[in-house]
Amino acid sequence: MECTVQWNGPGSMSFHAATGSGHWVNMDGAPEGGGRNLAPRPMEMMLVGAGGCSAYDVVLILQRGRHKVLGCEVKLQAERAEVDPKVFTKIHMHFVVKGRQLNAEAVGRAVALSHEKYCSATVMLGRTAEVTTSFEVLEAD
Repeated sequence: MECTVQWNGPGSMSFHAATGSGHWVNMDGAPEGGGRNLAPRPMEMMLVGAGGCSAYDVVLILQRGRHKVLGCEVKLQAERAEVDPKVFTKIHMHFVVKGRQLNAEAVGRAVALSHEKYCSATVMLGRTAEVTTSFEVLEAD
């Protein structure tokens, strides 16, 4: 896995990144730090990555268990340290999983497996942050 991050140059605190899979991502700093708020902050990208990694796991685990999962959303809330380095200290992930006749026990198991075993991002962030999860199951129409 690889990526390249490049500064957009003088007069900005924005950057763009090329991923090894051929995608582009823009990032920008907060206005108080010289950015113009035109794209996500790098730390927001880390949080997005953790949410994406874990949601991917949950969907895959449920699909492999032949559950009829039709939607998965994860809402993340994080707190950061007050002093540098301002690492994440708490992250809460709330999953909303939608499907047909989904078993809450199966969804809980999928969330736990992602959190404890499969999601590299949350396991890594768990070294500095208390990562907690919750979930709800919605029946699809």
